[in-house]
Amino acid sequence: MRPVFLYPLLFLLSACSGPVNNPYPAAERGQQILYSAFSERPKHLDPARSYASNETVFLGQVYEPPLQYHYLKRPYELIPLTALAVPKPLYFDAAGKALAPDTPAAGIAESVYEIHLRPGIRYQPHAALAASRELTADDYVYQIKRLAHPALHSPIYGLMADYIVGLRDLGSELDMAAKRQKGWLDLRRFPLAGAVAVDRYTYRIRIKGKYPQFVYWLAMPFFAPVPWEIDAWYGRPGMAENNQTLDVWPVGTGPYMMTVHQPNRQIRLVRNPNFRGEPYPADGEPGDRAAGLLADAGKTMPFIDQAVYSMESETIPYWNKFLQGWYDASGISSDSFDQAVRTGTGGETELTPEMLEKGIALKTSVAATSFYTGFNMLDPVVGGLDEKHRKLRQALAIALDVEEYIAIFANGRGIPAQGPLPPGLFGYRDGKAGINPVVYDWVDGKPKRKAVAEAKRLLAEAGWPGGRDAVTGKPLVLNFDTAARGPDDKARLDWLRKQFKKLDIELVIRGTDYNRFQDKMREGTEQIFEWGWNADYPDPENFLFLLYGPNRKVGSGGENVANYVNPEFDRLFVQMKDMANGPGRQEVIDRMVTMLRADSPWLFGFHPKDYVLHHAWLQNVKPNLMANNGLKYRRIDPVARETARAAWNRPHWAGPLLAVLVLILVLVPAWRAYRRSQEATVFNEGRAR
Repeated sequence: MRPVFLYPLLFLLSACSGPVNNPYPAAERGQQILYSAFSERPKHLDPARSYASNETVFLGQVYEPPLQYHYLKRPYELIPLTALAVPKPLYFDAAGKALAPDTPAAGIAESVYEIHLRPGIRYQPHAALAASRELTADDYVYQIKRLAHPALHSPIYGLMADYIVGLRDLGSELDMAAKRQKGWLDLRRFPLAGAVAVDRYTYRIRIKGKYPQFVYWLAMPFFAPVPWEIDAWYGRPGMAENNQTLDVWPVGTGPYMMTVHQPNRQIRLVRNPNFRGEPYPADGEPGDRAAGLLADAGKTMPFIDQAVYSMESETIPYWNKFLQGWYDASGISSDSFDQAVRTGTGGETELTPEMLEKGIALKTSVAATSFYTGFNMLDPVVGGLDEKHRKLRQALAIALDVEEYIAIFANGRGIPAQGPLPPGLFGYRDGKAGINPVVYDWVDGKPKRKAVAEAKRLLAEAGWPGGRDAVTGKPLVLNFDTAARGPDDKARLDWLRKQFKKLDIELVIRGTDYNRFQDKMREGTEQIFEWGWNADYPDPENFLFLLYGPNRKVGSGGENVANYVNPEFDRLFVQMKDMANGPGRQEVIDRMVTMLRADSPWLFGFHPKDYVLHHAWLQNVKPNLMANNGLKYRRIDPVARETARAAWNRPHWAGPLLAVLVLILVLVPAWRAYRRSQEATVFNEGRAR
């Protein structure tokens, strides 16, 4: 019998060379590999279909639209990516005559964008492509046609069909062709007047009328290139059944290529060997140099060789692994918030001593997002633009304490909205000039919410003194329509009821499933609701169009879910959307926002704050809420990471060694007894012979 009780001891001694809980292969130690996680599997990695933030994490590293956002500068600035320059539109009238750049929008029949590409850009290796296949203008044109493919259901097809010349007709033609022909459709056979390759490195896009915001779309994956060969490869019979599609395996010219896609376990991006390299920015904002963000200025990117994303469906394991150093960065869940940050003596957010001791850094940014409570302006009780209905909504805007909501339900991660525009967009005003005077007063250098007494005064002037009809005496009962019905929503909905109760108004929660809630919004049968909007691009038009009359939900199917219609606002919107940023546009925006504050079709909620923690060894970290290709800027200090991991995951051997000692004390006598028994047996057998 071998001394098996020594095996645990030998194992413990052999493990002393490194942390025994390291989840990664030993061969990866010391390498430029970023480790992160994802909680929801990406559904679409096809650039014609993807419109979710958890998908652009991967798409932005693989695909390259012609433009990108400057990584460091704020306000956000478009710069070339594969293009030689940011294109400026040329304007033409209905007869095809060239117009001056300052021609009023009403006189412009078409805007033409001509994009010139950098030669020598090459795709990642792929079996469908010739070795070192070069990017061409035809690849961008092919992808624009894919937006109209009926099988892809591109989420921006409807919008782009309103602007790109011939795209809607192409959609109809492709729909008929798909019914006649099964299998792959070669889109090269279908011309599109609004997207044409001029030569190998130049293509032209024709837009109906004037649409200055179109240039922002050229920085989104929807307008990244897809070669016809790749489309044909994945269009072969049997490919989709075996998960061989662009939704699973993206193919691009970007700095990284996807080599592992196990959506329930791991996604791995590896440096594209054909990537040309790109210089790190040489300039940024004031303070970027002092923060070390310009230390790599001019150096060739990307710096990281691989990025490994592991599936983490629960926030606590993700958080614990981040603290152990197995993940390089992390957000902060509600469960971990108090462990990570605290409020300083001046009200500022700061890291806890535990985080500071580990050298963890905190980056915060206000998201280009607005959450709000909306009124259905078609409703006879809360809608309408007369003085009575306006004052009712204004009273509710004062009573609903957004600051308290942020503190309780968002861990303080947000700033109260003073209007529809979030910070970082042109038109947003800060400080005293930016407060909503309907709801706030400027006191001691900061906004202060008006007293509930002021809300009660407005409510009485609206014909509801003490929350009762001034004529009939009936109590005012309002309805809040929501798809939130779970136990986690109860506290928030109870809080909402209390806000209305301040004015002696009863709020009835009408919870339904999501599909029924959407039906209510389309039909205009809701009364009060919650909604939100994330910026598609950093332009005020992308938020103010949410209140543009012709874009109302009922009757038009648009994103104006409040069904707000104010002819003067609509007139100003048409004027504002085509203006260049400058004092004139700011003046128009100010008038529009003032109008919205008075009409109060929304109770302006808050703009959330993003909190990102990262370890000291992860460098060049600066939140960019518009860009989705940030991986190429990051750098890892692998030596510092290995040192920290070893220190934070040092095994505590006392317990295991004590267990081994006890095991030895128990097994040694048994082993000796067994040996004596064996020796006695041999002796007795010898005597018997």
